Amino acid sequence: MSTPATPTNSSSPSPSDKPGFLPLVCVVDFHHARGPEVEKWFGVEEGQDPAAEYDWTLLPFMALSDGAHAATEDFSYFTLLRPTTDKDKEAATSLFGISCTRQMDASQLLVRPADVTRSTVQKAVVVIADSPQYFGMLRERLSVVTKAWFAQREFTDTEILRRFQDSLAEEKKRGVLSEDEDRDQYLGMSLRELVREFRWQTLVLLKCCLLQPKMLFFGSRCERLCMMQFSLISLIPGLLRNLQDCAGPELNNYEKRLVKPTSLRTSDRNSLLSYMGLPLQIFGKGSLLGPYTPLQQLDILADFGTKSYIVGSTNSLLLQQRDRYSDILINLDEDTINITSTSLKAALQLSPADRRWIDFITQSVNETWDEANPGRPKTMGYVGSEEFIRLQFEEYLLSLISSVKYHSHLIKHGNNPRMLLPHIEGDPALDYSTDFVEAWKRTENYRIWDNNTDSHLFDIVDPKHPCAGGLTIDDVQRRISQQVQDLHLDERFAQGKEVLGRNLAAGREKASTMFNKLYADMEALREAQRKRAEEVRKEGGAGGQNDKNNGGAAAGVDLAKAQQTMQAVGAKASTFVSGWATWAGEKRKAAGWGRASGSTSEAQPSGGGGWGSGWGKTGNKSRASYASVHSDLSSEKDSLAGNTRGPRLGSPDSITRRPDNRDGPVEARPLRNGSVSGESILDAAGSESGMSSPVSPRRPVRGPTITAVPPAIDSVVVAAAKDLQNGISSLPAAPSVIPAPAPVPTAAAADAVETSATDKNGGVATVTSVGPGPSHEEENIETPPLTPVPTAAATAEAAEARSVWGNEVVLK
Repeated sequence: MSTPATPTNSSSPSPSDKPGFLPLVCVVDFHHARGPEVEKWFGVEEGQDPAAEYDWTLLPFMALSDGAHAATEDFSYFTLLRPTTDKDKEAATSLFGISCTRQMDASQLLVRPADVTRSTVQKAVVVIADSPQYFGMLRERLSVVTKAWFAQREFTDTEILRRFQDSLAEEKKRGVLSEDEDRDQYLGMSLRELVREFRWQTLVLLKCCLLQPKMLFFGSRCERLCMMQFSLISLIPGLLRNLQDCAGPELNNYEKRLVKPTSLRTSDRNSLLSYMGLPLQIFGKGSLLGPYTPLQQLDILADFGTKSYIVGSTNSLLLQQRDRYSDILINLDEDTINITSTSLKAALQLSPADRRWIDFITQSVNETWDEANPGRPKTMGYVGSEEFIRLQFEEYLLSLISSVKYHSHLIKHGNNPRMLLPHIEGDPALDYSTDFVEAWKRTENYRIWDNNTDSHLFDIVDPKHPCAGGLTIDDVQRRISQQVQDLHLDERFAQGKEVLGRNLAAGREKASTMFNKLYADMEALREAQRKRAEEVRKEGGAGGQNDKNNGGAAAGVDLAKAQQTMQAVGAKASTFVSGWATWAGEKRKAAGWGRASGSTSEAQPSGGGGWGSGWGKTGNKSRASYASVHSDLSSEKDSLAGNTRGPRLGSPDSITRRPDNRDGPVEARPLRNGSVSGESILDAAGSESGMSSPVSPRRPVRGPTITAVPPAIDSVVVAAAKDLQNGISSLPAAPSVIPAPAPVPTAAAADAVETSATDKNGGVATVTSVGPGPSHEEENIETPPLTPVPTAAATAEAAEARSVWGNEVVLK
């Protein structure tokens, strides 16, 4: 690809008009005691020192940049002022230097000089030329030569450097270096990289250059720092070929030699650019260009005669004094632009048309970006290429100067419509920002341009912004999006995100370790519990088998014994009941029970005799005799109760009493399961003798209810036998030891024993509770007639009692 050539007419001096300056080569060494110094020159006569002749005292410091020792290879670009000398009779001009710095271990030298006291040797090979336009090609050649020289490991052999200088001088004499005028594209950093890195701020930097402020570039890499400045000024067509006044603020040769063009060939692009007044000379009187400026040159920047400059530095000390040495600071390490001047900040505000235009270029670069080859579009097309970007900026500058000319024309002839262009509405300069146009009119380069151009340039180039138009919704959205990006949130929070990510990773690792350990502990505990359960299960199984064997045998023995006991108890109970029934029948016949009932028996219904009539003959006994009977019954009951394991009979809870403890009839409590009343036994005796009337319906028992158990039945029988028949020996023996019955749901209520008799006068019986509990007052209760129970019924009740109690009964 190629870029537009610079015009060579009379309006701008061409390089061929300059006095020939043969390129020079020198070696700069870093001495451990004296610091940087020029060691040897090539291309001059023997014994001649151009540094001393031209007062280039800062040349060693420019060649060996600060921080060059941190890289294996580094490049530095700088400017030198060649003053007027009596020998050459030539005007002062600017020269340009490029140096390649390398270093190597001192131990690798074949011959180590005595003055080499440090572990490393650092040297720079410098080329000084009169134009930077072919520095792109020169850089590659210089790098190869310097690397080959260091590879010799013998710095006293400088033949390769001498031959390198001879080749450069020969090319200069033959005009090879001046033939190709389209080498601007090879100089410095790629324009595609510049636009991609600074985006819309690329246009801000270009317009800032036109305003000629004090621009300070800072970066830790010297080569990138210098190339950024050369790439920026290369956006102004033809400027790289006309930098003869950039080395010192006192130089003004360009303006002195500049002639206003009087003719134009529209078919010749160089003629067109010259007629339009390009290049815009931003480095004239009072201006300075220093791609790399050492600290020793700061006094020139602070000089009163230095009004504007574009300089670069790798020393961070300048950042501490940026307010003094800069109006705008471009930090390449952080990719930030800091405008310290308030007036400059207002003038550099981009208009909507400017933003629309630069966004179009940025988008075309981003869409064709290729990481493998940043300098070439991935589509291999024209859009987004180096030539495309350069021509877009050229079109922008041509439209700018044409619009400004028309702006000045409107000011002079605004009241004359015939002097205005019919297809142009309003002032086109407004699309470039009014503040910028007014600020540019106050600069030196505008003065030089306006004085050497025609007032009707807008007739040649249409005075209209390439993206003219008012603010639209798309512009607003684009502006908001860009402002959000300009906040640099990613950059500001990069460190915080890194620390947070690191802490999160550490916390995640610790949490994972903790949970893994906890899970392992839980698994170990669960495994231990499982093993313990298995051991217990095994031990329990062995013990249970033994217990089962032993318990089964014991259960078998107890069951057989219980069956034998139940059979014996059944036989003895049958004998006892039959004997008692026989005895009761004989007593009834002999004593006339049932016939001496008196009025009581007559008042009773049929079948009311039997045991009730028999017991009525003793109704004339005194209360004292009954008390004695009660006492005997109580004592025998206590003796029997002592041999049992159940609750004691005669407990106060076994008698149902009135709530108010008054005398009177008490409602009877129903018989419980397994209980046998005395009435059933006596009725059974009457039925056995055949003397009782037909069985009447049984009536509920009134008075205290007695829940009888086998021991209570025996007690009643023994007491009645002693009272009614003295000396009767035929009474069956009462059981001496009877096991206590099993507890029943109402075992809290104790059983009581009842004796009753009929009184001749009122048929009122005296009821007394007998038992180990506290004594109770006697109550007068009307006794109902008793009904004899058949022997079969009594036997059934006895069997039911046995089935309920289920305990072993031992009878004497």
